[in-house]
Amino acid sequence: VQLQASGGGLVQPGGSLRLSCAASGRTFSSYAVGWFRQAPGKEREFVAAISWSGRNTDYADSVKGRFTISREKAKDTVYLQMNSLKPVDTAVYYCAAATSWSQAMGLMTQYDYWGQGTLVTVSS
Repeated sequence: VQLQASGGGLVQPGGSLRLSCAASGRTFSSYAVGWFRQAPGKEREFVAAISWSGRNTDYADSVKGRFTISREKAKDTVYLQMNSLKPVDTAVYYCAAATSWSQAMGLMTQYDYWGQGTLVTVSS
């Protein structure tokens, strides 16, 4: 499965962006999908994850209530809606796919496929 993240850009604090993660080469409709981010000089960290059915989701505490993960199976795409963005949200955002859902979706080792990142910059 090849994943491609898109939708990043420059946004002012308090603004919104929607990131997309699309699959190519093979459908990822049966995979759980997660979003991670990596800020300059920092380690990659978990942001959100969604199960293959969409019934289960998980969020990092830092984004709860501001970010929403969803998936549209007809388009084989997973979205990350980011609202009330803050400068600390500035990072390269990556999507990843896992063959199964678990209670450990926050761990990078749970994921089998990774896409290239998309840069989100929150600045005035």
